[in-house]
Amino acid sequence: MASEEVLRLLGLAYRAGSVVSGEFKTEDAVKSGQAALVIIAEDVSENTRKKFRNMCEFHQVPIREYADKDLLGHSLGKEFRASVAITDEGFAKAVLKKMD
Repeated sequence: MASEEVLRLLGLAYRAGSVVSGEFKTEDAVKSGQAALVIIAEDVSENTRKKFRNMCEFHQVPIREYADKDLLGHSLGKEFRASVAITDEGFAKAVLKKMD
């Protein structure tokens, strides 16, 4: 079950303007070097999972699987989201600390 603390931190980071969501924006953030952490939903397709894992490995961005699309989107006050990128190092470290 997803930790409330992680979802709260995600929401806070989003309101601070430090989160981009959706596959295209997440991909852009990784490729442009803005992403400090990528989170993909645990219920994404195998193709999506592979694409983001390979991309994050290549660009040396930490990646985690967390929650499901509904919870991930809900934490940002949106509909479901398959992927999010945290663009702020501080928020990324705080979220990783709660996850690991």
